[in-house]
Amino acid sequence: MDLFANLSLGFQTALSLQNLAYALFGTVLGTLIGVLPGLGPVATIAMLLPSIYALDATAALIMLAGIYYGAQYGGSTTAILINVPGEASSVVTVIDGYQMARQGRAGPALAAAGLGSFFAGCVGTVVIAAFAPPLTELAFKFGPAEYFSLMVLGLIGAAVLASGSLIKAIAMIVLGLLLGQVNTDVISGVPRYSFDIPELTDGIGFIAIAMGVFGIGEVIMNLGRPPEHREVFTKNVKGLWPTREDFRRAWPAVLRGTGLGSLLGVLPGGGALLSSFASYAVEKRLAGPSGRFGRGDIRGVAGPESANNAGAQTSFIPMLTLGIPPNAVMALMVGAMTIKGIQPGPQVMTSNPQLFWGLIASMWVGNLMLVILNLPLIGIWIKVLTVPYRLLFPAILVFCGIGLYTTNNNSWDVYMGVLFGLIGYVFFKLQCEPAPLILGFILGPMMEENLRRALLLSRGDWSTFVARPVSAGLLIAAALMVIAVLLPALRKKRAVTFKKEL
Repeated sequence: MDLFANLSLGFQTALSLQNLAYALFGTVLGTLIGVLPGLGPVATIAMLLPSIYALDATAALIMLAGIYYGAQYGGSTTAILINVPGEASSVVTVIDGYQMARQGRAGPALAAAGLGSFFAGCVGTVVIAAFAPPLTELAFKFGPAEYFSLMVLGLIGAAVLASGSLIKAIAMIVLGLLLGQVNTDVISGVPRYSFDIPELTDGIGFIAIAMGVFGIGEVIMNLGRPPEHREVFTKNVKGLWPTREDFRRAWPAVLRGTGLGSLLGVLPGGGALLSSFASYAVEKRLAGPSGRFGRGDIRGVAGPESANNAGAQTSFIPMLTLGIPPNAVMALMVGAMTIKGIQPGPQVMTSNPQLFWGLIASMWVGNLMLVILNLPLIGIWIKVLTVPYRLLFPAILVFCGIGLYTTNNNSWDVYMGVLFGLIGYVFFKLQCEPAPLILGFILGPMMEENLRRALLLSRGDWSTFVARPVSAGLLIAAALMVIAVLLPALRKKRAVTFKKEL
């Protein structure tokens, strides 16, 4: 009964005229920055922090939260339509969403992403309201050793479940790990592999790699074809709404993605990004020979989009209940609470229940606003595909250039984007799937940090990774996956499952 009383208080707070206005502003702005590659919720929230001094604390947090989960919606739009992930968590959506657009099914892809995101967002909010204490306890069980083992399992899973050649998938992961080492050492503070280039001391930007490999690389590949063979989406646009068969295939993926994202979102460093990669790997594995992953399978859109939205919602749990931010956006939210004189942690629930439950209730309201805003826009977004490619590709390049430049207001990021565009073109020619590279690049620095932290805590004892039960279980699962893929029968089955159409 306490839960219903608390939610009643939350909805009274969230449905006030002022808070509704700020929720609408946040969700609309979040959608826009999700559509614009390179900007992202971190930069936007950081720029808006000074403005919250004049706002009520509840209204400020409702607006900032709307920007965060609104960006998860918007990021899928450019991923599906022009092969450029607007958000890091939309990288996986590119793989099948863009292929659906090429087949004239951009409408069903956008609808699946929007409806899956809405369902997952609502469920994620229920999880926050009902299961915050036990899920926080689960997060406490993960130390540096467990995080390292989880990431090892994730990378091995990415290699095993990648389309095409296993050797190429491993090579892409290794390349991603190597690129992730270009930064400043977290312990000694010494630049590594920067070649005395100041811009590389902070590492290679994720936006430059993602937009270069997926966006600019795709443009170069299309321009390398004869004009009559270039991408023309308008040949057979088949409708703006998923078919009954699409719904039948997508809803189990939405449920699985929602569950996976709800769990992984609680873990520091997990959130929306790791959730989307994990969901795609699970859906690909469960589909088996019947799947068309990499060639326009709607489950490859519905699952990851549901997972990243559920992960975005449940990442609020450790921030609200413990004061521990699991990702950069939540760190900014903690900063916003501090600016308003609120100490993040368990006491927020009791000392400021209107803020705590008002923020949770506003997530339901915000998700409803997002689905109402986004679904009617599907037809408008589809109109983008009617633009002739000779006009579309300069617009894509300008779009990418603006997004890359505004990341740090530095032309270096534009040059890096172009360089990775050329590298992406080589990947396309070699038939290498770029998604494992992105995962290796993202997880590499996190793996190194947790590895070194675990060894520091154990005084250099490597047995700490097998002495801790959760860590040992994750490593055993990774080892079993390696053994399984090396068995001749399973290798043959994998080759059949992931065989691509020419």
